[in-house]
Amino acid sequence: MSTEAIEGPVLVVGTGLIGTSIALALTRAGVDVVLEDANASALQEAVYRGAGSVLADQIPALVVVAVPPSVAAQELANASQRFVEATITDTTSVKGRVLDDAITRGADPHRLVGGHPMAGRESSGPGAARADLLDDRLWIITPTGHEGEEHLARVRRLIATCGASVEEMDAAEHDAAVALVSHAPQVVASSLASVLVDEPAARIQIAGQGLADTTRIAGSDTDLWVQILRANAGPVAGVLESVIEAIQQAASALEASSSGASSSESNAGDDGEDESLADVLRRGKEGRSRLPGKHGTAATRYAVVPVMVEDKPGELARLFVAAGDLDINLEDVRIEHVLGRPSGLVDLFVRPEVRDGLVEGLENAGFDVRA
Repeated sequence: MSTEAIEGPVLVVGTGLIGTSIALALTRAGVDVVLEDANASALQEAVYRGAGSVLADQIPALVVVAVPPSVAAQELANASQRFVEATITDTTSVKGRVLDDAITRGADPHRLVGGHPMAGRESSGPGAARADLLDDRLWIITPTGHEGEEHLARVRRLIATCGASVEEMDAAEHDAAVALVSHAPQVVASSLASVLVDEPAARIQIAGQGLADTTRIAGSDTDLWVQILRANAGPVAGVLESVIEAIQQAASALEASSSGASSSESNAGDDGEDESLADVLRRGKEGRSRLPGKHGTAATRYAVVPVMVEDKPGELARLFVAAGDLDINLEDVRIEHVLGRPSGLVDLFVRPEVRDGLVEGLENAGFDVRA
């Protein structure tokens, strides 16, 4: 990948989380960035945060359309018609329908390169943007075959300038992939979290990290996600049908087991129900093992060293420094806060061969290791 920075000016249309983060990353690299947004307050905040200046009479070499899916196609067409020499790209998480619609509305297919940076946060808007949000993240482009090579090269330089890595995919394959790894999980997380609404507070108060982890993305922007899901409706519905099938298999086994527990049904029936339930759990475990590990490499099985630390300033830093002093790399970290106590359980993930050395070293340093 070329390290040459993209030439400016670059126009970013839409100053939400992604648009402003792209603008901040480009500004960080010294690129001239201009901004445009129908929301005057969002535009003003992005400018105030140093993301760029308001578009005046500049002629951009490249336009990045970073708006919600419901208006993305029209904005792509508008940009293509306003700036007849510029390369046009977008950040929409749905590609096939948006690109087809943009071309139908008048976007020049020779200059249009679909894009989707695989980055985000639960919070939205320019106030949540970060210059490093895209660093070392995948940024997918979906060439249609109609693009000029110079426009593909320009989008590649844009991505490199923002610190991300390029991955090329067919638009339909992209939409099927994000339905599986992003869009359907949003619906599943939101569906699970929705069950909490009518539950007694006393039940919810005993929740641990498992529920927090599985519902984390349920706090995302509702209006934006309605647009994303509608734009990718077919692939998402297909994934959800598979999820529903697995949940129904588990529910049916549990219902049968519950009925059998209060009757004189044979153990053979119970064995069948247990096997059906176990099948769902086994397949879930197998599926999770297929997720990529650090930096997109094959998943690695790590040893876990639990350490109880006080919930006060400096304690996490002291723990990490102690691990560094032992010359041990922490592959991952998970923190679970303890109910009713000013402390937290920190799980340190390390390679199995260094586990014992980490345990001994942390204990010698006075840490409460729960291994």
